[in-house]
Amino acid sequence: MDTVQIRVNGESRQIRAGSTLDDLIRTLGMEGQRIAVELNQVIVPHGHYHQHPLAEGDQVEIVRAIGGGQGDGEDPLIIAGRRYRSRLLVGTGKYKDLDETRNAIEASGAEIVTVAIRRTNIGQNASEPNLLDVISPDRYTILPNTAGCYTVDDAVRTCRLARELLGGNRLVKLEVLGDEKTLYPDVVATLEAARILVDEGFEVMVYTNDDPIVAKKLEEVGCIAVMPLAAPIGSGLGIRNPYNIRTIVENAGVPILVDAGVGTASDAAVAMELGCDGVLMNTAIAEAKNPVLMAQAMRLGVEAGRKACLAGRMPRRRYASASSPLDGTFF
Repeated sequence: MDTVQIRVNGESRQIRAGSTLDDLIRTLGMEGQRIAVELNQVIVPHGHYHQHPLAEGDQVEIVRAIGGGQGDGEDPLIIAGRRYRSRLLVGTGKYKDLDETRNAIEASGAEIVTVAIRRTNIGQNASEPNLLDVISPDRYTILPNTAGCYTVDDAVRTCRLARELLGGNRLVKLEVLGDEKTLYPDVVATLEAARILVDEGFEVMVYTNDDPIVAKKLEEVGCIAVMPLAAPIGSGLGIRNPYNIRTIVENAGVPILVDAGVGTASDAAVAMELGCDGVLMNTAIAEAKNPVLMAQAMRLGVEAGRKACLAGRMPRRRYASASSPLDGTFF
């Protein structure tokens, strides 16, 4: 996919070649808002954004009006142009039954729910319970994934099947696995499959390892979100390489979501404190002794980690620093 480099509010951003101002505003989740847009220091009137294609080196400034002199307090996660309040994404596997699935997902507060198309009945088999009966597409964004795929062809075919089953859905989570024991991704196959799917118009969120170089290549291919593992899928080991995760975040122009390896709420909080945009998990909730309670804990962990990231932690020091100042004290 051909891309061009532009600057939006002073920050470098890669977009698909041929995109218009209207496409950019939709990608940023700002459609329908009161905004003023300037392209190369010239104001573009409302209703004319679609008439302005963006080219290499363009400078875009977007100002959003906030009423009452205060911010609205929102901190949305933006995926494929849609705004989400929750930064916790959850899976649907390993629960004991559909009732537990429903209750845990509700407790998590998640708005995006991922479904393994090759392993889950979402209407393919009328004689089995349908997962969509407990996670309605009217309430949740259903994110089909390619879990269990070990080849490019299988992953691409699974995404095409998901698009048909879900009425033209273009949002998919891509994973191409390379090893049945570790479930590590096959990076070469993942890149190839991502290129094919992006060229076919899919909006690809992609599972990968914690390599900053690979993460950037997947972004450059056109993936709308990159999802590095914290540790092997289902291991519960937590974030094994926080420095790589932080590097991926610092170099990214798309959302970065930790995917796989989270074990408990503190792991989720660490991921968010590192600057990640969200966390996706399944086993950590489903295999807890009390999945519903763990779902609540994960929700709070993600929220706490995000607030800590935005607040900015105190500096680390080798020696003590008194909490009460000594100036002006009596001895």
